[in-house]
Amino acid sequence: MTRQGHDVRALTGIRGLAAWLVVLYHVRRSIAGLPAAAEAWLGKGYLAVDFFFLLSGFVLWLSCADRLRTGGTAAALDFLKRRVARVWPLHLVMLGYAVALALALAATGRHDPAAFPFAELPLHVVLVQNWGFTRDLTWNDPAWSISCEAAAYLLFPLLVTLVDWRRVPTPVALLALAGLFALLHAVMAACGAATLGADIPRFGLLRCLVEFSAGTALCALWQRWKPYARPMAARCSIVAAAAMLAALSGAVAETLAVPMGLAAALLVLALTADWRGNPLATTPIHYLGELSYATYLSHFMLFITFKLTFVRDANAVPAWQVAAYLALVLVASIALHHLVERPAQRAINRLGAPPAPRATA
Repeated sequence: MTRQGHDVRALTGIRGLAAWLVVLYHVRRSIAGLPAAAEAWLGKGYLAVDFFFLLSGFVLWLSCADRLRTGGTAAALDFLKRRVARVWPLHLVMLGYAVALALALAATGRHDPAAFPFAELPLHVVLVQNWGFTRDLTWNDPAWSISCEAAAYLLFPLLVTLVDWRRVPTPVALLALAGLFALLHAVMAACGAATLGADIPRFGLLRCLVEFSAGTALCALWQRWKPYARPMAARCSIVAAAAMLAALSGAVAETLAVPMGLAAALLVLALTADWRGNPLATTPIHYLGELSYATYLSHFMLFITFKLTFVRDANAVPAWQVAAYLALVLVASIALHHLVERPAQRAINRLGAPPAPRATA
């Protein structure tokens, strides 16, 4: 994550850890002998996706806002091409894997039409499945968030044109953030949704657009507060802790407190990113962040395949098999990142680019 020579390595690192929280969230109920407290803690792993949405808006504002603001239509089209290059090829590969698995299950009489509805497949191919067109998570379930991110990408050039957070006074920016989070809470509460993970096909798009937009404002605040990193990080830490405690205690609804807490936590991570000895900036954690998209998009289908192939009781998977599965996800993430994700991204980004000048003797 770079801009003008500044590398926010810690934000890449936390992205990797968040992806693994989602992995553990999806396997928690299958782990034999997992204590109830641990299962309950891992059961909140879906909140890592809310952090992803905030982080996505933050990073894209940091890396692309200036270019979009000055580059006009050409810059917007280039931005969208680069976002397609970033998310679509690996999504298509994992969707193809899901189709192959569904066909294999159908050939053996075990096809589950609720999990793999072929009529909905075109929606998944073009990443619009979670735009209100479906009622359930199907095919590669985690791709719902990529579908919502695709909508955010389409709207981002417009957001940049309409709002320049650099010119918005800090109190107004903070009020805007509060308003965004209040809107998300009001809509979900009015419909009876008590948690952010409730009814994803219905609320996932709103959840993404609100938190992505909030992330853009957070980036502008970070840029403004960087000269005062230590005191501002301390204040944001207090806000993050208070919001999370309010949500855990039930004093404030999760749909309101958690987005505020995650937003404050993101500011803390960004403000402290350059501090010496930051563990999130170490090479292994940073590499997990580089692999995070492959980890996030592959783990769900790999777990289905792993259970079908190796597991006798899907509700009581022994620890050694869980460890084997996690190792499989790591190896697959490395392979998909280096053999699919990066090469496809480079190939699409080259489309329409002027050819490199030839060397002359």
